[in-house]
Amino acid sequence: MPHSDHSHSPARDCFVDLPSFPENVPTAPLLRISLEKLLQNDVEEQNRCWKACCDLGFFYLDLRTSGVDNHAINGGELLQDADHLFEVMKSFFDLDVAEKVQYDFKDQGSYFGYKGYGEGIIDAKGTKDRNEFYNISKDDILSLSPTLSAPLVLTPHRSLFESYIHRSHAICMLVTSLLSKRLPLSEQARANGGLEALHTLTSNSGDQIRFVRAPPQEVNVKGVALGEHTDFGSVTVLFNRLGGLQVKLPSTIPPDPPTSSSPPPSQTETKLCEDGWTYVHPLPGHCIINLGDALVKFSSNILRSNIHRVVAAPGDQGSVTRYSLVYFCRPEDDIVLKALVDGGEEEEEDVTAKEWTLRRALGRRKEGGWEASKGTETRDTERSGGMRV
Repeated sequence: MPHSDHSHSPARDCFVDLPSFPENVPTAPLLRISLEKLLQNDVEEQNRCWKACCDLGFFYLDLRTSGVDNHAINGGELLQDADHLFEVMKSFFDLDVAEKVQYDFKDQGSYFGYKGYGEGIIDAKGTKDRNEFYNISKDDILSLSPTLSAPLVLTPHRSLFESYIHRSHAICMLVTSLLSKRLPLSEQARANGGLEALHTLTSNSGDQIRFVRAPPQEVNVKGVALGEHTDFGSVTVLFNRLGGLQVKLPSTIPPDPPTSSSPPPSQTETKLCEDGWTYVHPLPGHCIINLGDALVKFSSNILRSNIHRVVAAPGDQGSVTRYSLVYFCRPEDDIVLKALVDGGEEEEEDVTAKEWTLRRALGRRKEGGWEASKGTETRDTERSGGMRV
């Protein structure tokens, strides 16, 4: 059967024991890409994935597979790992703040470990964020670097962390492999192994698991839990169960309209959907994939790292604590972020993946660090024919 360009989010797609996502707000028209079809080398599905990566840099990945003999990428097992990790993160966040702050390693020049509520800035005015998170280093879990101090409640779960890292990284390599085949990589870049060769699992990198918790917020236009940004690295694997994630759509991509007008959205929810901003509807059985700055630089702007933010969840979901689970896949530490395609534009500076990540991550942990924390969102965000203009 032919695929539509965009799939509307059906009203019955909801998570057990959580309020349903409201039908009265516009949503981002993310393509739904099937992991199973990608594993079967379905050309039409590969084309749709490529289109998503060029046009918006965000898509749903349906992880529900059946009968695919590919043990490196088992979507059902990744979903199970995610379910377990949602429970593990709750046990961590339930610890006293006094214990959690012992694992804030900012003063050691590290972005791994804990960031407390209000300890990050979300705009040039220095506005404080409204979430807390905990970053787990891939290199630590895979014994590629010295073991970081961690709370006792997490230490029994290192094998689960390792499993989630392996499965998520395999998803990221599936995406980068597809992109490598479609990009006009230079002869040298292709001979060196393409994008996949820059993201070796067993090499030192800034890859990490992130646990995020945001308490219920007053629904107002200032209630931004995480300010607008692009991701630092290459590919992000995101599991959300509640709304609140918003993407800023380019003028060429309209949002999916609400499927109901009763009850009407609040004035604040309407305000939060101005200027191209629109909600992303979390879907059971799916993760959300988005591309980061590194792929924009490697592709000389052919691929898109889209601006996004987190606001108060819409409707009844806003009364529930919001948890998120993330895997960030980043290039190896010493890789220079520069164009790898024929005719690619020169970057303004030579910066390694590690330098880029440290600058952006730690810039949002200190006063006056906002400018240094910016990524490719400073470039024009409109596109023409898959390219930034």
